[in-house]
Amino acid sequence: MHLALWIVTGLLAAVFLFAGAAKLFVPREKLARAPGGGWAEDFGAGFVKALGAVEVLGAVGLVLPAVLGVAPVLVPLAAVGLMVVMAGAAVVTFRRREPLHALVNLAYLALAAFVAWGRFGPESFVG
Repeated sequence: MHLALWIVTGLLAAVFLFAGAAKLFVPREKLARAPGGGWAEDFGAGFVKALGAVEVLGAVGLVLPAVLGVAPVLVPLAAVGLMVVMAGAAVVTFRRREPLHALVNLAYLALAAFVAWGRFGPESFVG
């Protein structure tokens, strides 16, 4: 179980680091032209950058506290935060009538929920 949690955590961290960095460094107009990026047209550039920063911080929060052994309770908290982000993303893509993207967002939400459950419960770093 510990290994499965680390694998899922690493996958999520890589995905959110990449996605967040793209939102931070790629102009909103270019993001909107990318496949699945039409949602960016519905939000301002500041929101897209802030979302990118939240995703990057979430990715760091999934890994760094556990690796350094400093405040490892932040790992499941970061997972919960990313669950909230993905719930919002699923709502946006569902409202845009993009059911495939909504399912992808729900899959990431489920993976983050697995990490949160595992790190709050049976494979907690604390205790």
